[in-house]
Order: sequence, then structure tokens, then C-alpha cells
Amino acid sequence: MTETPPRVLTIAGSDSGGGAGIQADLRTLFACGVHGCVALTAVTVQNSLGVTGVAEIPAETVAAQIISVAEDIGVQAAKTGMLASAAIIEAITPALDRVGIGSGKTPFVVDPVSASMHGNQLLADNALDALRGLLFPRATLVTPNLDEVRLITGIEVKDRADQRVAAEALHSLGPRWVLVKGGHMWDDPECLDLLYDGREFIELSGPRYEIEHTHGSGDTLASSISSALARGASVPEAVKFGKDFIVKSVAAAYPLGAGVGPVSPLWRLDR
Repeated sequence: MTETPPRVLTIAGSDSGGGAGIQADLRTLFACGVHGCVALTAVTVQNSLGVTGVAEIPAETVAAQIISVAEDIGVQAAKTGMLASAAIIEAITPALDRVGIGSGKTPFVVDPVSASMHGNQLLADNALDALRGLLFPRATLVTPNLDEVRLITGIEVKDRADQRVAAEALHSLGPRWVLVKGGHMWDDPECLDLLYDGREFIELSGPRYEIEHTHGSGDTLASSISSALARGASVPEAVKFGKDFIVKSVAAAYPLGAGVGPVSPLWRLDR
């Protein structure tokens, strides 16, 4: 009988176009050799051109999914994506505590999806407050892009010095580690992601590709990091694994529909 692989729970929304959200998470987790479990938060009407509709899952149902999966199947790591509302964040917090996700127990990656690819705010202000006050203190790692940094901290990151200031501000909200992604720092010739634990800054540099198909890049990075944490890697080891994984996934991105195509973890299946 085959040994059961590590399990990762993703708490996120569905992308009907398959490029981001739960679909990107599960695709990435599969490529990384772990079993993906799901707590669905919302169903989006979405294609390569954008989102035209959202239907939230009832908050108590989202929380029940977490408890059902974790208490039977067990998970070695968990991550969030689109959480949709303050009600959902408030409902899942006691569920996470009940099953030991976050707060120094089962590794918990918070990808604070709160800005569209154009930088527009996706979460209401009260949901941002809940994200900061409830989930950040429970997080092993938070992974905001620069638009999300701006919404969460008010800091506009324009260069590497700003990136360090933002990392310190985010760490003060309670997570054990912060990863400030530098993909939107367009004037920098490299994509520099900055990892910080309150004491040490670790710079992870990668190439900046001239490519428009980047849908699902944040989901793919957070999921690949979560897969490494589920296997027992330290946070720096897991983030380095994720950085290498997303660099290769961006290089393998493909067009889809009439808009923005997805980054692709399928490169790993060719190895």
C-alpha cells in the first residue's frame, strides 16, 4: 500500500478560469507531491479578462470545512487565499485554533489576497482589520505583494529601502515571518523578495521576465512554500524552495483566453 503523502489545506476562493485561487493551489500542490484539501470561501465568475461576479460561501460552512478535514484527514500545513469578508475571517479563527493551525503549531501561511492585479482593493476595510488583528498574529508566514502591503500598512514601497520598512511594519502585526514580494517593484531589474523574522533580513533574488501572463503567481508561490513546510522544511528553506518554484512557473506561463494567462507549475511534470 502506498504511503499517504503530506497534506496541505487551502482556504481560498474558486477561479472558474482555472488560473488562480483554489485551482492554482491544487495544481501546485499536486506538482509538489502533496495532497491538497480545500475549504472553499467563495465562487467567482471569472475568466482571463477579470472577475464579473462573486458568491460567498456561508461563513459557518467555511469554518466547518476546516474542522471536518483537519479532524479526520489531518494536515501538515495550511494556507489562505481569498477570504472574501470579515465574517469569514471571524468564523475561521476559532476553527483554526480548535484544530491547531497557526500560532506556532501546524504551519500557517497567510497570503493576504486583498488587491486585484490592477491594485484595486478587494476586501472591505473591516475585513482588512480582521486580517490584521486575527490572522496575522496566528501566521507562521505572511506573503503580501506590494499593493497588499499598501492596503495593510499604508506604506508605498518604491525601492528596497521601503521594502525593509514594510517588512518591519508587517512583522509588528504578529506573524513569525514576513515575505514582502518585490514583483511589482517595476524599476528594479530583479524580482527581489525579502524575508524577515524580526531580526534578520534574507534577500531572495530572481530574474524579472518580460511576460504578461502572471495570473495565479501569488497562489502558486504560497502553495509551493506550504508544500515544503508540510514536509518539515524550516521557513527559510521553504521560502527558498517556493522562490525557485515560482521563477520556473513564471518562465513556463502560457496564454489563455483573450486576457492574462496563468503561471504554470506544469514544468515540474516534465522532470
